[in-house]
Amino acid sequence: MNLRYAMNRQPWLKPTTLLALALAVLLASLISRPAPAQAQAGTPLAPVTADDVNRVAKQLFCPVCENTPLDVCPTEACAQWRNTIKEKLEAGWSEQQILDYFVEQYGERVLARPSTRGLNLLVWVVPPLAVLAGGFGLWRYLKGAVRKPARAEPETSADAPTAPVDEYAQRLERELEQRR
Repeated sequence: MNLRYAMNRQPWLKPTTLLALALAVLLASLISRPAPAQAQAGTPLAPVTADDVNRVAKQLFCPVCENTPLDVCPTEACAQWRNTIKEKLEAGWSEQQILDYFVEQYGERVLARPSTRGLNLLVWVVPPLAVLAGGFGLWRYLKGAVRKPARAEPETSADAPTAPVDEYAQRLERELEQRR
């Protein structure tokens, strides 16, 4: 039986069908790849270093000190939190799982970067809008301040005196006339 005869008798043997089948098998093999060893066994691939702990700790604030990142705070509470982070990393937890754990335990106030849900969205939206509004207001103010005022036409009449009206200026004019 030759190949051409087999391709005509069986439609699934056509080149386009075989190519589509090969691509489907390749795609399925890529999608169903086994997860990394860390996620499978729950153990890290490499030992947890201080840099790994600090990478997570930078995303959290100290529970005792105000506005102090966990990675630089010298308090005992922060040392315990860093130790907890190290234990969780050694257990194979991801950074997001660790952050979620601390948020669940202590609330969102421990996050260095607030979430973008609910009212916290205002933290991300209001400052840029305030800067834009302030810039627009400043532009409008400067535009009005720089605009040259319309020049008033001086009144010129034949009867109008050319001498200054101010008493001080008149006195100065008299004294200058006397010196001449």
